[in-house]
Amino acid sequence: MTTPDKQTDQDPESKAVTEAALFEAFGGVRGMVETTVPGLVFVAIYTVNRDIHISAIAALGLSLLLGIARLARRDTLKHAFSGVFGVAFGAVFAMMSGDAKNFYLPGMLYTLGLAVAYLVTAMIGYPLLGLILGPVFKENLSWRKRNPGRKRAYTKASYAWGLILLAKSAILFPLYWWGDATQLGWVKVALGIPPFLLAVYLTWILLAKAPPPIDVFAEMEAEEAAEKERARAAAAD
Repeated sequence: MTTPDKQTDQDPESKAVTEAALFEAFGGVRGMVETTVPGLVFVAIYTVNRDIHISAIAALGLSLLLGIARLARRDTLKHAFSGVFGVAFGAVFAMMSGDAKNFYLPGMLYTLGLAVAYLVTAMIGYPLLGLILGPVFKENLSWRKRNPGRKRAYTKASYAWGLILLAKSAILFPLYWWGDATQLGWVKVALGIPPFLLAVYLTWILLAKAPPPIDVFAEMEAEEAAEKERARAAAAD
């Protein structure tokens, strides 16, 4: 078994794989756009006509169309409908409460909860980013005990995500309490993509300098092949 414990720069091919895996895990550029555009549509329409119902229905309709388009391209259900549910909660909440700011509240609470989750899991030694990306890199939880350099990278990256999302929440919640719906909406749209890109970039930097992942699936396949070979040898004897 391989137990890398030294942080080294990965080769360019590994860095490219890391970058591709990161964007795939978080929905890619398209996912960022799909997460941001419904909120942009809501605040743009609400700024013009001040009608919560029309704005919410338009945002939800667009989100549904984007989700259906992903399904038509045979994308994963997670990426197709993760944004739809968030927009649906916001739209229903805003229409039922009569307060346009509540369109953004579910997403804001989710962001705050995610920030806390990143920070707490990093503190207790189970960084959330490692739990998310472990299966993507085919390493599962091998980074916890067999790859300490990689665990340190996941921990640092989880702290980065947590602090970035916490800073985003620190900007948005005061606007929710004391600002108006259009101020909150435009600021939330502006804070949609840049913090995400910053977090992904920092994660890529940290993982690119970490030891490569241990492919536990390849190890399992090799062990199965060895077991079959031993069984054939035993049968031959």
